Amino acid sequence: MLKMLAHSAWLPFLLLMCVVSTLWGYPFRPPLDLDVTPRTTVLSNGLLGLRRFRGSTLNYSLLLLEEEAGLLYVGARGALYALQASDISSSSLQTIDWEASDDQKQQCLNKGKDNKTECYNHIRFLQRFNSTHLYTCGTHAFSPLCAYIDGREFKISSAFEEGREKCPYDPTKGYTGLLIDQQMYTASQYEFRSFPDIRRNSPNPTLRTEEAPTQWLQEADFVGSALVRKNVSSSVGDEDKIYFFFTEKSQELSPYFSHSRVARVARVCKRDRGGLLTLQKKWTSFLKARLVCSLPDYEFHFNVLRSVFFLEGSGPQDSVFYGIFGLEWKNVKASAICQYSVSDIQWAFDGPYMESREESSSKWTQYTGKVPEPRPGSCITDQLRAKGINSSTNLPDDVLHFVRRHPLMYRQILPQKQRPLLFRRNVDYTKIAVHRVTGLDDQIYHVLFIGTDEGWLQRAVKVDGQLHIIEELQLFEKPQPVESIIISEKQMSVYVGSPTSVVQLPLSTCSRYSSCFDCVMARDPFCAWDGLECVEITSHNRRYESNLTQDILNGNQGCDESTADDQVLHRSRSVMAGDDVLLQCELSSNLATPEWKLNGTELRGYRTDSGYRIGTDGLLVIEARPHQSGDYCCFALENGVHVPVVIYSLTVRQELPAPPPVEPIRPHLTTAIYWTIQTSPSDSPEDFHPNPMSPRFEFLSVRNMKAIYLSLITILGGLCFVLTVVLLYVGFCLQGRRGKYSLRATARTERKRGAHLELKTISSHCNGKPDAHDGLLQIVPGEATTSPNKELPPAPPLPPPPESEYVNGLSATLPSVLRKMNGNSYVLLRQTDGDTTSPLCYSFTEELNRILEKRKHTQLCSKPDESSV
Repeated sequence: MLKMLAHSAWLPFLLLMCVVSTLWGYPFRPPLDLDVTPRTTVLSNGLLGLRRFRGSTLNYSLLLLEEEAGLLYVGARGALYALQASDISSSSLQTIDWEASDDQKQQCLNKGKDNKTECYNHIRFLQRFNSTHLYTCGTHAFSPLCAYIDGREFKISSAFEEGREKCPYDPTKGYTGLLIDQQMYTASQYEFRSFPDIRRNSPNPTLRTEEAPTQWLQEADFVGSALVRKNVSSSVGDEDKIYFFFTEKSQELSPYFSHSRVARVARVCKRDRGGLLTLQKKWTSFLKARLVCSLPDYEFHFNVLRSVFFLEGSGPQDSVFYGIFGLEWKNVKASAICQYSVSDIQWAFDGPYMESREESSSKWTQYTGKVPEPRPGSCITDQLRAKGINSSTNLPDDVLHFVRRHPLMYRQILPQKQRPLLFRRNVDYTKIAVHRVTGLDDQIYHVLFIGTDEGWLQRAVKVDGQLHIIEELQLFEKPQPVESIIISEKQMSVYVGSPTSVVQLPLSTCSRYSSCFDCVMARDPFCAWDGLECVEITSHNRRYESNLTQDILNGNQGCDESTADDQVLHRSRSVMAGDDVLLQCELSSNLATPEWKLNGTELRGYRTDSGYRIGTDGLLVIEARPHQSGDYCCFALENGVHVPVVIYSLTVRQELPAPPPVEPIRPHLTTAIYWTIQTSPSDSPEDFHPNPMSPRFEFLSVRNMKAIYLSLITILGGLCFVLTVVLLYVGFCLQGRRGKYSLRATARTERKRGAHLELKTISSHCNGKPDAHDGLLQIVPGEATTSPNKELPPAPPLPPPPESEYVNGLSATLPSVLRKMNGNSYVLLRQTDGDTTSPLCYSFTEELNRILEKRKHTQLCSKPDESSV
């Protein structure tokens, strides 16, 4: 049986299903302190201080900020821009149009590339070359070119250079590059069908990675690079190092079937010149190690590196890398953020090596043999110089041969505290940038700006090894990925590049926090409460004001609880006994939970038989009773602090209150009949009497309402009797027509062709012939038109309804209801084509009486639709 399965095509599928079913639940059961919810959510229409730039092209994915000059350089598709960093929406901008020629685009099409995306000049590299010039490279429709830009005049100042060794062909290929001391270090897959490579392009000597006999990079996808300068205070005398971050095909033995790719960091020495005979024009200092970002308690690993940011400090321990990691599974959205120190990375490169055995070259294991001296892959230090090794060309051949076959390190680089700072379900993070901020407690906090694949920017602060997401901002109404993030400390702004535009936002908007509790609970290092408002403390003078309140560590200290009552909203509600009423409580914080008190006593009713139901949107009072009247106070519970939000004064009535008076309306023939009843507050129910000329109409008791209903039924019955006579007359007079009628009504607007309302007979079996539509009373929506045979006078204008609100939000008086029912004043019934049938088999009046009798025991609707008419 096993042999049959082994030779079956289903075996790989079954193995995959077993692994997926085993691991599927892991990303959805993380520790609660890692799956962090943003405290506040701000939609695009609520952003403060937003500035936006959008040129005539697309793909604003490359940003370069120069603080001293106050300029933000933008590389887009076929264009470069120089924007004012203080306000990118300013009209004072400079532009360089650099698009591929028509001939070059045609050659791109001949290669089978997409003329909507690939056959353009996508700017992939833009950095400062020297004090006067910038250097840029573009894909140039699958034929890369590079050029120098005069920084003062912002124009291309040289002839185009061949870019095949410096820039990838494909605009979607992973790519990273640095210009350091006028030397260009890049990493990508350059040629059309080549292997990925890390190169130093200029000046000579040019260096690259090895491809044989051991291929150093396995389908690598690069996401970032960084220069880590040597420790000046160190006695080693080491060199500056350049780190490259990427995801590649796994080479190690793994117990997990799904781990086909792993995250890596590679290191080369800045002054590496290659070997003399062995590894000529190849790196002699190339080493790589695995970056681990996982949930250790769940054995769940994030293997795909999406973005990295280097935050340089005073030394290796203070210099850290932040990385965004994702999953290999394309159909599962989840992201994690891990932090690594430079000293931990150095520890991995100082450890044992891995080796690949000849019989199983695809799997690597730990190397346990002798390591030659000096240590392979290390940079030139003062100790080596003392031995006469001043350059990599002086390294012995046995060292270079060892480096050639052992580029992979055995030690894995674990994140700080051996777990992620943050884990988010259903979110794919794309880019990250980090900024240092000093709080009022003189502690240095790291503030992270994280972009998503749907155009959101999250702002978070690292507190005690975890991330607190202060807010999430919707930057674009149309979902699109965040492709670049740059922070300006001088301008106090963050710049975000996307496929459609560049966005500028302030680093923080403290004015958004309206109270002391809101300001402190936000735990925003930029903000503090000064007693009157939430202010920014970035300036040195404000930082040392004695009245400022800030609590980043806990987010609940420093505010006087007695001041919370000043922000409470007071509202009144009046409902009839037996009705349900929802008391809404809008919380500004996603981390707060609502709690309710009735006259100071906490409500904990979650069952329907308790009379209350507490939800995230408010408190539902079920079938309100008079003893449930009182003051309902909603509190927001956050970080252990109860903050009152709103107080409702609820009154449960047995009877409807008297509505305000309404103006009398003159009755009009064929519309509806209006009447008023005049009374005084001291009148008894027996003193009610109709008064057609009275300007007031009041309800005093349920008994009088019943009388009004009976009167209404009588009047409507008479009106229906008249309509019935007309229908019978039309039905008997017009032969050869079926029982189907069109109702046409006059309107003040222009008549529209073909627009009418159809009124179908009630009976479905008149004269023994069943109607095709079951004879129901049906109104077909359409525009009302005037009769083509008669010119009818316009309907009199209707007075505005009274500004009064009844209990439960219903409009007050019956005449108002009738006025709203009076949509078209004049009616004319005409018979359409069809067989001659009796229009009605039983009384239309009886049918209306039955409907109205049924509605006697229900409340009137203040806004009836056409079907109720």
